[in-house]
Amino acid sequence: MDDDGRVEWREWGEGAFVEATERELPILLSLTATWCEPCREMDRETYAVPAIAAHVHDGFVPVRADVDRHPRVRDRYATGGFPSTVFLTPDGRTLAGAGYLGPDAMRGVLDRIREVWAESGADAGRIPQAIRDDEPPAGTLTPAIEAAMATRLQENHDEVAGGWGTAPKFPLPDAIEFALDRDREMAQRSLEAVAANLFDEHEGGFFRFATEADWSGVHHEKLLDSNAALVRAFANAYCYTGESRYREIAGRTIGYLTTTLWNAEAGAFAASQAPGEIGSYTLSASDRESAAEPPVDRSVYAGPNGLAVEALATYAAYTDDERARRYAERALSFVHEELLDDGVVSHSPEGGDEAPLLRTQARVLRGSLAARSLLGIGDLEGACAIADATLDRLRDGESFVDGPPGPGLLDRPLRPIDANATLADGLLDLAILADEPRYREAARGCLEAFAGASDRFGPQVARYASVVARLLEGPLVVRVADPAGSTLHRGAVRVADHGKIVVPDDDGLPAGTARVERGGAVSELAESPAELTDRVGAILE
Repeated sequence: MDDDGRVEWREWGEGAFVEATERELPILLSLTATWCEPCREMDRETYAVPAIAAHVHDGFVPVRADVDRHPRVRDRYATGGFPSTVFLTPDGRTLAGAGYLGPDAMRGVLDRIREVWAESGADAGRIPQAIRDDEPPAGTLTPAIEAAMATRLQENHDEVAGGWGTAPKFPLPDAIEFALDRDREMAQRSLEAVAANLFDEHEGGFFRFATEADWSGVHHEKLLDSNAALVRAFANAYCYTGESRYREIAGRTIGYLTTTLWNAEAGAFAASQAPGEIGSYTLSASDRESAAEPPVDRSVYAGPNGLAVEALATYAAYTDDERARRYAERALSFVHEELLDDGVVSHSPEGGDEAPLLRTQARVLRGSLAARSLLGIGDLEGACAIADATLDRLRDGESFVDGPPGPGLLDRPLRPIDANATLADGLLDLAILADEPRYREAARGCLEAFAGASDRFGPQVARYASVVARLLEGPLVVRVADPAGSTLHRGAVRVADHGKIVVPDDDGLPAGTARVERGGAVSELAESPAELTDRVGAILE
């Protein structure tokens, strides 16, 4: 215990489990985040009580893990929100879990866990259902998967408040993008709900979520990855509809990312911004100007930066926005130069879960390909290296596990459907851009590995259905002989289909021409943006 009576936390890692085994004590795992105000409150109100700290040190090995630095620990042990207070056996199985605990509740829980431990020891531990089943049910890919997801979005759409589901309400950008070219009205109602309730009109950027079905009870933390995904969604909505409001919201969010969340020392985007003082977001604009700025976690994580590169490249392609292009190039350079080694992307310069991580690899792959296709920056060699390392290191059967073995339940494979779908999406693009059909086959196998459960997928994993549709129908491919930024290339990237793949510098075409492909259909050559639009329309008929 620290001299001031506070809990002396161990770092997440093998050492903590060795200590627990040697001392024959359970582990108290505290999952926290820098942007989590209840986490700080629990530190002040509960863990700072000397008697509780002494109780913890007497009967437990206390371990703390930041969920941004250790996303795989979060995925296995979180109890639904943060803080998560989880009790483990020395081999990592779960004894019990809770969220925020005040001093009285904490005393009671500590007593009960010590009793359970004294009576049953490690035999009381269990493995959560989410990671108990090793293999997902495989199946055949059919158009019914896309149709079922469209039906599910209609069934779960909130006709009154917008968005999907009841409480809590998250923005679900992947569901918005799925709906954009299938049910435009539904997508726009959800975009308006997100903009009205989660967009910060004063500083720009989006808050994380709302606790209630009517979007009240907003949690005011801002995370890089959720903001980047929403930039992409609003930019794509602008491309489909031409609505200037969508462009404005995406642009102002990019303004927030490139100022408040820009880590100039690293040359990349920072992880998050905490909520600040309770009630500060209800102040007038002038009062907010004078209020203390909420703290920013300057940590840099590769996966969210990859997502930001994809989002900024998308926006820049639609708008010719030089700021978005410049910052996308800077962040991409940082990730490739500082965090990429032989195809393996480190989660962070400061460490964290051991690389490669599936979600990180997939997001950086997608960002690299978007930068190449839409902006003409970066190279395909690095993208191929990322894909190959992921295939070599994380593929288990046809699907992909979230990372290598590690302490506790990290030893058991977890196959996140969202990360698998993101990777499959990237592999489909890479197959076209690098002219390597093997990547398409790897994407197919990955998607088939989950198809047997697709009738149970909700709006949260709408991307899976989107990628299945791209694979079955064949993605819309626009090949342009000229380089990125040319007139024809700019016309190609603005085709209203966010699943398209634009191939600049295609040496198989005469200079000054473009061609559209989908499945087995191939258009005549186009020599102007107007002709290209006609060719796209003919292919899509």
